[in-house]
This record gives sequence, C-alpha cells and structure tokens, in this order.
Amino acid sequence: MSAARRSIAQIFLVPVLNFAVIAFVLVSALLGDGIRDQASWIALAVSLVIAFYIFRRSARPS
Repeated sequence: MSAARRSIAQIFLVPVLNFAVIAFVLVSALLGDGIRDQASWIALAVSLVIAFYIFRRSARPS
C-alpha cells in the first residue's frame, strides 16, 4: 500500500498505541509496587516488541 493512500488513522494508529503503552508503563512504575511493577515490566516488553516489528517491517525491501 502506498503512503499516499493511507488514512490518518492508519498512519498514527501504532504510534498512538505505543504512546499509550509507554504512558501506562511510566505511571504504573512510579505509583505502584508489587503487581504494578510487574505490569509495567510486561507493558515495557510489549512496547519493545511493537518497536521491533515496526523496524523489521520498515527494513524489508519492497
């Protein structure tokens, strides 16, 4: 799919979701102990996996 045919929602969906996950990680890590610390580590791992697949997808030859 060419970049000219993508909607605004398609362009910004992954960055907005990644921002939401990172915001959750920061708030959870700062405000909680125990289960919230574990949730922040899991959410951080999810964010890193998303970034890995974004970079992997953009590195593919067309």
